Amino acid sequence: MAAGWDEARNVLCIRLDNMGDVLMTTPAMRALKGALPGRRLTLLASRSGAAIARHVPEIDEVIVYEAAWVKNAGSPPDTYHATVDRLRACRFDAAVIFTVYSQSALPAALMCHAAGIPRVLAYSRENPYHLISDWVREVEPLPEPRHEVQRQLDLVATIGVQAVDTGLSFRVDDADQEGLDRTLRAHGVALSHGWVLAHCGATAESRRYPTALFAQAIDMLAGAGERVILTGSPDERTLVDEVVARSCDPRRLANLAGALTLGEFGALVARARLLVSNNSGPVHIAAALGTPVVDLYALTNPQHTPWQVPHRLLYRDVPCKYCYRSVCPLGHHACLSAVDPSQVAQAAFELLESHARARPPIMIEAA
Repeated sequence: MAAGWDEARNVLCIRLDNMGDVLMTTPAMRALKGALPGRRLTLLASRSGAAIARHVPEIDEVIVYEAAWVKNAGSPPDTYHATVDRLRACRFDAAVIFTVYSQSALPAALMCHAAGIPRVLAYSRENPYHLISDWVREVEPLPEPRHEVQRQLDLVATIGVQAVDTGLSFRVDDADQEGLDRTLRAHGVALSHGWVLAHCGATAESRRYPTALFAQAIDMLAGAGERVILTGSPDERTLVDEVVARSCDPRRLANLAGALTLGEFGALVARARLLVSNNSGPVHIAAALGTPVVDLYALTNPQHTPWQVPHRLLYRDVPCKYCYRSVCPLGHHACLSAVDPSQVAQAAFELLESHARARPPIMIEAA
């Protein structure tokens, strides 16, 4: 390891965007933790990113901070100063700032400087001078896109940290399994492992497949005998209800939107034969758990595809691809809306036939 890092036992990892971004950073964090026996990792993350921490064994502690320079609600100024004080009290030996290439690491580096953290590793396009001790010059975007997971592995490699296991981390414990079983019983779903999951939401509007088309694709799967369960966060319940309402036969579907904790959702994904989803956090949870994915992949960012898991990417190639926008800037959403539901169903059938786990008999219990 590079000088100074070989003695850094108390390390702060900063990842201030979303849950999926934290998941895609877990291989780099695992490598960082394993490079020095007894090393302790604390994650500074948004509320969304922090939610995943309990399920990532590499993370010892999490501090929640909604950074004003990242797209979220932001925190009031006094929270900034309180967070810096807390970081200073933790007496970190070093910090690693993980960012996508369109983000600047400098605001987080300034926090580290104010907290007295002596070593900081980060990408930066601008010269950070004394804010970043281990500066890796930002060179993206590259002609050939580099996956987000590889980007972060390459970052820690600059200080001599090499990954042995490059898979994503998501831990499901017994309490998650038991909670899932209770929820399934309450919704009249038999306790089996034969589901196809459909996740219709995404934080960014530009990454959502239209509800009417999603409903048609789900109907094709259910019509072929697949047992389909719809999932979503509490905030996505209305969206999922709309998909169910547009279905030809809602009685064939189970709607668990808003009914599961994150751990219970992970347990559900781990038992599923397949996930059909917009490109969002659940795709990366499925990748961590080895569940095949049909990914409705809006062409906003080419670096966030499912990592090391059987998958199909569905999109329409458009001139405005890789816009990195949360809302379609041209208003047509053609990269997703032009994907026919039959393509979604066909991709699902192909994955189910070639990669998914065997399907046991499944049924809906009488209410």
